[in-house]
Amino acid sequence: MVKIEVEAEVRPTEDVEKVKRAVVNVYSGDLVLVGGGNYSLLRGVSMDLRSLEPLRKLIRSQQIEPAAKSYLLRRMSNGELTILLHKQAAFASKISFIDDAKESPLGPIKIHITSDNLEEVVNYLTG
Repeated sequence: MVKIEVEAEVRPTEDVEKVKRAVVNVYSGDLVLVGGGNYSLLRGVSMDLRSLEPLRKLIRSQQIEPAAKSYLLRRMSNGELTILLHKQAAFASKISFIDDAKESPLGPIKIHITSDNLEEVVNYLTG
């Protein structure tokens, strides 16, 4: 079993459609805009590993499988994996893994994966 949760802030200065495009470039599941006020969140939840197929394709097209695998393995802990992606790079269909949310000025795209077999998830994304 795998559960994938995707989240990206939509800040007041950002266009919702552009943030959605950035997320869709790495995630193909359904997305919902929640919140209001100062900022909103674009959220998605999927139980299907194939919803990460766009991320998998970008990793392959950029030929960064070894670096991606190293990043993913470092971020695994107790059946959970959190991936942080630079939102502006994702908008341009590029993968830029980050270690801290502050590395993406407009906030990162967060992908949180829970699975009883994370190695399978990592191999799917980087294999």
